[in-house]
Amino acid sequence: MRSTSMGRLAALTSAVLSACPGDAMRHPVSRPRTRALAVGLTLAVSALLPSGPAGAADQYEWAALGDSYTAGGFVGAPQPPLGNTSRDGCDRTSNAYPSVVERELDEFPPGKYVHLSNVSCGNATITDIADTKQTPISPVQPPAGGWPAVDQQIQRAKLNEKTDVLTIGVGGNSLPFGGMLLKCLELGATPGKSCREYYTNPPEREENIQDKLARVQSEYIEMLAKVHQAAPNAKVITVGYPAVLPEEGSDCNRASLTELGPIKHADINWLRDDVLKPLNSTIQQVTSFFGDRYVDVYSSSAGHDACQPADTKWVEGICGDAADYWPAKLPGTLLNCAPINKRVTLVHPNAEGHANTATHVERAIRIALLDR
Repeated sequence: MRSTSMGRLAALTSAVLSACPGDAMRHPVSRPRTRALAVGLTLAVSALLPSGPAGAADQYEWAALGDSYTAGGFVGAPQPPLGNTSRDGCDRTSNAYPSVVERELDEFPPGKYVHLSNVSCGNATITDIADTKQTPISPVQPPAGGWPAVDQQIQRAKLNEKTDVLTIGVGGNSLPFGGMLLKCLELGATPGKSCREYYTNPPEREENIQDKLARVQSEYIEMLAKVHQAAPNAKVITVGYPAVLPEEGSDCNRASLTELGPIKHADINWLRDDVLKPLNSTIQQVTSFFGDRYVDVYSSSAGHDACQPADTKWVEGICGDAADYWPAKLPGTLLNCAPINKRVTLVHPNAEGHANTATHVERAIRIALLDR
């Protein structure tokens, strides 16, 4: 009976997935259709699969790990709320994709309730997932003396053999992409200087871009191995980075800090083709090596980068729109967005960007849970 049910399940899964062509997944407007298909699939699957034995767990366990592109930073209400003693300086927010997906799974559960443990943290590196303690750097109401270090994310998520699904969005800070962006800003304002040249033939004690990417690959392999060891039965889903940079650097207005500021157009093209795209490719390749699922959000977000109009962009620029609690000045730098009535957003997804990522991550989680 089970083999017949699984055969029908495979046929059903194929039919539903074929009804979700790539183009239909490219914009949040397709979300109602996608959700309806996913919910229909979940209900049909629950009818096909035999019930579990008495005493089986009544919920799925999902852990979300990652950096600020997972945590959210400035999109929505802080989690935990401002003033709460459990705040840890990681800047998780209510409109970041883990929370968006959680609400969708609550409304249309995939057979069972899905319990989320979101331990993502702004500025997290690959090694902060499994190896090193991280000291958060949130600029929002830091305690006297700064934020205390937090444990590795696999420890804070309490990963174990009962963890059903894991999502991981990390890698950019290990280059570090943010630091490179600030260097490109600095050199963009200097005639005759190029951050492409700086990172291709770097000064002493600075890695070139190929060495950075090779190190990221090595760190990612080690991280995924430890994640699998900590959660041996979990379905692991890695999440790539969106198209934060335009397909043509010339799309950007170098006089506008709500875009990419003075970064040279040639350097924008280099950052896209030689840094961001290879970073995503590295994550995808390592993910495939482990037999895990990679979520591509770059393709669906193309054309919604930081240099697009306000009603089109899914990524804020150097300065951008953010919740009122977020600062307008970047501590330790000269960057100040207050004169243009904006806040320091440093090329991070806005709520629309997180909604797009949520569409793809939700779909991946539902598919992963079919095998549980």
